[in-house]
Amino acid sequence: MSNIAVNFSNVNYRYHTTEGETLAVNNLNLNVNEGEFIGIVGPSGCGKSTILSLISGLITPSSGTIELYGVPVTEPSQKVAYMLQQDQLFEWRTIWKNAVLGLEVQHKLNDETKRNVNNLLERYGLGGFKNFYPRQLSGGMRQRAALIRTLAVSPDILLLDEPFSALDYQTRLTVSDEIAEIIKKEGKTALLVTHDISEAISMADRIIVLSARPASLKRIYEIDLPGLSPLERRKSPLFPQYFNEIWKELE
Repeated sequence: MSNIAVNFSNVNYRYHTTEGETLAVNNLNLNVNEGEFIGIVGPSGCGKSTILSLISGLITPSSGTIELYGVPVTEPSQKVAYMLQQDQLFEWRTIWKNAVLGLEVQHKLNDETKRNVNNLLERYGLGGFKNFYPRQLSGGMRQRAALIRTLAVSPDILLLDEPFSALDYQTRLTVSDEIAEIIKKEGKTALLVTHDISEAISMADRIIVLSARPASLKRIYEIDLPGLSPLERRKSPLFPQYFNEIWKELE
């Protein structure tokens, strides 16, 4: 039986504005298994990114508990790393210097971690570009560099918040394929927030469908397309069936 990486138990989250209190997440119960790739879809503004912020410990539930590997989340954890919509690479740092930034911040830059970063850059096609600057790379290569920076600090859980939305469609397809393969090879647990149903089906083991705000769990879809890459999944006869079912759930 899989170890549970993330557990939501009766989680509610309210935020306060000048207009008053707003319930953003409503009684959410959810388990994510270690090594699993989860897609999260739902109506715009429903609270998808709020769920990632709760997992990361950037915000805390109003009630209920969130656990990472059985330990309650009370503050940001080094077990968790974010990959955001923009690659957030510093233009004045080389790809190498960007890749080791998290290690510098965590005071973990040493001979062993440097070797690991070099191995990641080589393994995923950026070894020859480590002395380049971000502006010299394509959008897809920049996203790969951003993922390597994220992996360099050895997180257990990756939170992906619309990480491909700034890319053009063709690049987005290629990069989502590359990123999914890298995450699988590295054996990471990942949660992907996306507005793109096709993207979720192409990458995820399971898809969480959320209601309109306040976000509550509507349905979970098991995506039974084992052994196929994201691009191969899109050609499967099951792909449009999943798409139509999830689309109807969101209507």
